[in-house]
Amino acid sequence: MTAPEAAHAGEPHGAGLGQRLNWLRAGVLGANDGIVSVASLVVGVAGATTDNAALLVAGLAGLVGGAISMALGEYVSVSSQRDSERALIDKERHELRTMPEDELAELTQLYRARGLSEQTAQQVARELTEHDALAAHLEVELGIDQHDLVNPWHAAISSAVSFTIGALLPLLAILLPPPDWRVPVTFAAVLVALAATGAISARVGGAPALRASARLVVGGAAALLVTWLIGTLLGTTGVV
Repeated sequence: MTAPEAAHAGEPHGAGLGQRLNWLRAGVLGANDGIVSVASLVVGVAGATTDNAALLVAGLAGLVGGAISMALGEYVSVSSQRDSERALIDKERHELRTMPEDELAELTQLYRARGLSEQTAQQVARELTEHDALAAHLEVELGIDQHDLVNPWHAAISSAVSFTIGALLPLLAILLPPPDWRVPVTFAAVLVALAATGAISARVGGAPALRASARLVVGGAAALLVTWLIGTLLGTTGVV
């Protein structure tokens, strides 16, 4: 293997990249949502009562309902995206069948816009058209790989599983410690977990990790504080 080949050996090229990014994105978002939503729920309940049964019921209800909601939302969203991609592919296939010369000229101009000379752009467009016209147009015009469309089931399952894993953290943190330590331990565990998921999501998207983690930590801390204050207020006034 040559030096350039070795340098690029670990890069995420080829078929399946879109699928991997799809389920990874859904997984990170699901875990983050599971952590924040269930933590806010159980911390709010803990502010009102120390009853283990109430905390367990609230946490499990939030976990199950949230996991189902996340899975359904991802499935609907990604299904819509997949339907749109399929419609664009069908449209491009029809145009190639009914007006091939216009499509060849269009592909040539797209390569010209990328900096190729007129002669080189014509040659590249013609050779790619002879090899696989549809794939060439989908890639250059739309950025779509017809063999690597997003999968709604992958996104739904990844989101549900990651939400459940994320939700288990605050649920265990609120149930296992003694009553006086429940809220502080949950706060600490949740903020550390949010910092980690922020760093992971930033790495996936190529963004600065510190900024992404800080946003999640500040937002999560605010959500926990508000729900705890509401629960404490309701418990003090005897509403619950």
